Amino acid sequence: MTQYERMVKGLIYDPADPEIMNEQVPYQDKLWEFNQLKTSDYEKKQQYMHEVFAECGENSYIELPFRANWGGHNLHLGSNVYANFNLTLVDDGHIYVGDKVMFGPNVTITTANHPIDPELRGRGLQYNKDVYIGDNAWICAGVIILPGVRIGRNTVIGAGSIVTKDIPDNVVAVGNPCRVLREVSEHDREYFYKNERIDWENLT
Repeated sequence: MTQYERMVKGLIYDPADPEIMNEQVPYQDKLWEFNQLKTSDYEKKQQYMHEVFAECGENSYIELPFRANWGGHNLHLGSNVYANFNLTLVDDGHIYVGDKVMFGPNVTITTANHPIDPELRGRGLQYNKDVYIGDNAWICAGVIILPGVRIGRNTVIGAGSIVTKDIPDNVVAVGNPCRVLREVSEHDREYFYKNERIDWENLT
């Protein structure tokens, strides 16, 4: 089994293997070009996302700079996704992002990990575990999502949280490590911030 095949299967592998590097480096070069685009280069940004990403839905937008080990090649991006500045993807494994997901600035999503065993780690070996983020989730500023994590639909991950385990649907979760704080409830239909009510009648 080649190192590339081991990578695809989620086994421990050598990321510096020439076959892997020969495929990865061109995506990093394309990413460098992507990050030179102006805010007004909307069509060129969309072209990159649809050509390089594993999947890219409609009406999604990423503020630059954008960082990714594979340039986003292993990113499966839904529709109507918004990512603020400095989204960082360690996308050696696959990252699945549903529709209407929002990312605050400085979010990091990691799929790659290294063995705890010092001999294996000293050899530069790693393994990858995919990450899944459900529809309509909000990943707030400075969140770090670790390999193999699943985040549920409609869930909010509070700013600065480090997500080490799966988080279910329809909850607010915060902290290090990230834990469920409460469910999304009718209270959230009435108030948008502390005791400030949502003026539904003025929202179209």
